[in-house]
Amino acid sequence: MNGQTSLLRDELLANLPKSLREELLIAYGEILRNFRERRWEPSELNGGKLCEIAYSILKGHVSNRFPTKASKPANMVDSCRALEREGVSSPRSIKIQIPRMLIALYEVRNNRGVGHVGGDVDPNHMDATCVVAMSKWIMSELVRVFHSVTTDEASAAVDSIVERTLPTVWKVGTNLRVLSPGMSMRDRTLILLYHSHGPVPEQDLFRWVEHSNASMYRRDVLRPAHKAKLIEYAPTGSTVEISPIGIALVEDRLLKFSST
Repeated sequence: MNGQTSLLRDELLANLPKSLREELLIAYGEILRNFRERRWEPSELNGGKLCEIAYSILKGHVSNRFPTKASKPANMVDSCRALEREGVSSPRSIKIQIPRMLIALYEVRNNRGVGHVGGDVDPNHMDATCVVAMSKWIMSELVRVFHSVTTDEASAAVDSIVERTLPTVWKVGTNLRVLSPGMSMRDRTLILLYHSHGPVPEQDLFRWVEHSNASMYRRDVLRPAHKAKLIEYAPTGSTVEISPIGIALVEDRLLKFSST
């Protein structure tokens, strides 16, 4: 970035207290994992945890005294608004933009049927998607401010947190490649679907696994995996999506296989 090596995970926000930094990375990772596993309620609840950690970081920057660990403010809305008054000399992102995003994210956690009984709606994909997008923005903005990099560079650095959980998948242009030659076509397929978000076009998946015959791939891999409930395969729409059972198989067995 700017002629330098891209930020590695161990370098992200390294100027923060180690425990505070790890809390933030863990909370963000939990949001993504729960979203990937379609666990809408935990995904949204962890959005609230990320808010509290991010607020502690902003407060520490404004006061020039970072806490060792994050703590929950008595009133998130009032505390975030107070940063605008307290952080006169801080960057606008620190005192206004991130705090206002935290207020919105915390609102989803508290008043959309997530944190307690009586919210307006049940936990759902739409709200969880919103949580993921806002969480990534907050993470990227923290990296941008603390490392003085561009928005694109900050976003790429935050994306690398996720990519490091799947070292066996390599992106080459518009293609994804599984770097475990001994892995079966079915397992390669599951790894690639796990790595992706949402349905994947069948033709893309066929190209990524590098099978020699599309009909045989459909017959020997996709249909049996669909029958085993590892994936949802819709030939009419030509899309493939991993199921919760497939996700569990990848995390319990395939990720261990790929790391050996």
